[in-house]
Amino acid sequence: MGRLVRARVLPLLLALLAPAVLAGAAVSAEVQSSQHHDFRVVTLAEDLRNPWGLAFLPDGGWLVTERSGFLRRIAPDGRKSRVDGLPEIVPRGQGGLLDVVLDPGFAENRLVYLAYVAGDGDVSTEVGRGRLNGNRLEDFEVILVSEPKLRSGQHFGARLRFAPDGALLVTLGDRYSQLEQAQDLGDHIGTILRLNPDGSIPGDNPFLATAGARAEIFTYGHRNVQGLAIHPETGEIWIHEHGPRGGDEVNVLRPGANYGWPEITYGIDYSGRIISEYSEKPGMEQPVIYWDPSIAPSGMDFYDGEAFPAWHGDLFVGALTLRHLRRLEMEGDRIVAQEELLTGLNERIRDVHAGPDGFIYVLTDSYDGRLLRLEPVD
Repeated sequence: MGRLVRARVLPLLLALLAPAVLAGAAVSAEVQSSQHHDFRVVTLAEDLRNPWGLAFLPDGGWLVTERSGFLRRIAPDGRKSRVDGLPEIVPRGQGGLLDVVLDPGFAENRLVYLAYVAGDGDVSTEVGRGRLNGNRLEDFEVILVSEPKLRSGQHFGARLRFAPDGALLVTLGDRYSQLEQAQDLGDHIGTILRLNPDGSIPGDNPFLATAGARAEIFTYGHRNVQGLAIHPETGEIWIHEHGPRGGDEVNVLRPGANYGWPEITYGIDYSGRIISEYSEKPGMEQPVIYWDPSIAPSGMDFYDGEAFPAWHGDLFVGALTLRHLRRLEMEGDRIVAQEELLTGLNERIRDVHAGPDGFIYVLTDSYDGRLLRLEPVD
């Protein structure tokens, strides 16, 4: 794996809008320092109810999901509005309205994809899509209903990303109570799925010819993946997932690979109970890195912009329990150093994205959550 050298190119429209956006959207700003850069933390929107997922609109605005079941459209000047036309959503425990992504052809087809929790009594992660027309999703259709549906309100996964080949990746958790099922290819527990944009199954998925396996499964043996990023140079799929106590992991996905949960783990149960005596077994993937103590990671993206040149190629991860944004310094495919940012905010960081303008955007997870932008200090 080589150095990350691809740079985002700021679209002409955003370039023209940038001065107005920077001036109009900022609610407040404060300067912080890091090992390489001083940066300004700008509040773009606040009073968001447990924001979870973020997508960038071509007009310089954003779509933000709120776990309680609302989708917010935030204009470049920070004004918030509600997007209607959503499916029925069940906010339960860790579930509700979770991730949002735009179709790669959004400029032409206006398709927005949502991951959310739904069901009648028993619930599971579902994925659907609709066409954004103003502040409404039209012709919404469900393209995935994960199975089985359960009473549990935990470990839904629900990160969405489009791979470079156009396939839609969907992460699913072990629902906490069903961890042993993460080794079973017969259902969706503890898996990552690979779908065509309409929900159909790609013809080159790894388990198409495996008897008893769900053909939409791409990888398995996962606990609760809430970080999913595409390497900007190689196109490799990187993930992180919540481990148990002392077992959060960063992994690189290989088609058909088994990531071991719960047969292998570097953590123990929250009660102190030993989940497995093994941290490695033949045929099961090893993480690039794991965290002990756990940081409770959520959200992840590679930085390949130009605003922070010393961060170019680094991987950024939100931390919930330890309340910071973690920068992972990369050399090729190795993590060689780590730095904690935004510790002074004392905020749970739910999502992080490298924006098309070269800045870094984060969502803070609370009942009065915020959309923040990290900008370089001149």
